[in-house]
Amino acid sequence: MASQSMEVVAKALEQQMLQSARIVEEKLDGELEKLEHMDEDELERLKERRLEALKKAQKQKQEWISKGHGEYREIPSERDFFSEVKDSKNVVCHFYRDSTFRCKILDKHLAILVKKHLETKFIKLNVEKAPFLTERLKIKVIPTLALVKDGKTKDYIVGFTDLGNRDDFPTEVLEWRLGCSGIINYSGNLLEPPTGRQKSGSKFTKVEKKTIRGKGYDSDSDSDED
Repeated sequence: MASQSMEVVAKALEQQMLQSARIVEEKLDGELEKLEHMDEDELERLKERRLEALKKAQKQKQEWISKGHGEYREIPSERDFFSEVKDSKNVVCHFYRDSTFRCKILDKHLAILVKKHLETKFIKLNVEKAPFLTERLKIKVIPTLALVKDGKTKDYIVGFTDLGNRDDFPTEVLEWRLGCSGIINYSGNLLEPPTGRQKSGSKFTKVEKKTIRGKGYDSDSDSDED
């Protein structure tokens, strides 16, 4: 009985894959047909539009780099935070503490994502150097990522609750969570986290505005090194 069910599922998946392949093939055929019926003037205009788009993309890339995108870096003080978020549309700021183990884990993942998502600025700030800002943003749990859009804090990732609540979460899960807030250009499925490397027992909370808890700086790390 179980084998029959598996066979039915396998056939359904096969049909779905074939259908998807047919749709892609039909779309490509349509594009090729358009190209075949274009005259020289139309082809030239198409070439010019694509060249213009490439130039625009390259200009945007250089502008982002000039503003500090593409490099995960530490800012020296809370005063610098305001100029950094004012200068860029999308900013991820890691509020960290040297003695908190989970901050080092986040550093590793953010250093990967900064190269992949040039459209977003990734910075870090030591909470011990930013008492006014952490109080203003109500940051009580370390690590916390503040997600800033158009100069305003749009969302927070507090500890690892939204990342499966485990230290060995894959970078793809953090990327998905950032995508849910619209702070990066995410091309995957926002309705559910990546499952390719998700281990059994991982739990993800619904992405919504959270109340930040605690007094002082609570560590979200099970192995805090205070």
